[in-house]
Amino acid sequence: MKMKVVQCWDDGVVTDIRLTEILRKYNAKATFNLNPGLMKAERQPCGWVHGKFYGWSHKGFYGGKIGIDELTEIYAGFEVATHNWRHENAGQVPDDVFIKSATDTRKFLEDKFQRECRGYAWPCGLYTPSTMALLHEAGFAYGRTTKNVADVTKYDDSMALHSNCHFQDPQFWAKYDAAKATGVFYFWGHSYENFEYDGLWGQLEEKIKIITEDPDTEWGNVIDIVK
Repeated sequence: MKMKVVQCWDDGVVTDIRLTEILRKYNAKATFNLNPGLMKAERQPCGWVHGKFYGWSHKGFYGGKIGIDELTEIYAGFEVATHNWRHENAGQVPDDVFIKSATDTRKFLEDKFQRECRGYAWPCGLYTPSTMALLHEAGFAYGRTTKNVADVTKYDDSMALHSNCHFQDPQFWAKYDAAKATGVFYFWGHSYENFEYDGLWGQLEEKIKIITEDPDTEWGNVIDIVK
């Protein structure tokens, strides 16, 4: 049996455009975790921050935001999942605020993409027993954390679904090879972590290419782990 390789990417940023072009080139599946409340009708450009900046950046680089009007075009053919309306963190807002954010996001995505969107990714990897229970009650299939484990198929609760590693993990290939014994390899990240550096984008494309050409693997979606 082939190992299933799954991947997901957070935040709905402009650098996802370059990422989706690479993924389509190799027919690679992926799940994108979105926060529509942080998006505007039109695209917010990415780039290096200079002078005053009243948003969040990654090491001085702002990943931008996909425009609401272009969501379905950019993510066509890929899975989309909930990352809360405005990236609200579990345990840092009241539970009723948290679950409204999660369910409002899911409804928005299902209306926008006209398909079921039962996946969820915990903002900042934060989760609590009560918010896990609320997601179960709301019908979500899983909640992705930011923790790494050797075997992602062994979980006590699908609302605490861990991954094998981050896409830039120095041990990426060692963990990839080890996961063949479990049947699933799961990695995640943010596309803005490649900045505008062609070298980093080239490294990511090489990973996608090697996985695609590996006769012992096949691409899957995150939700396949818990189905």
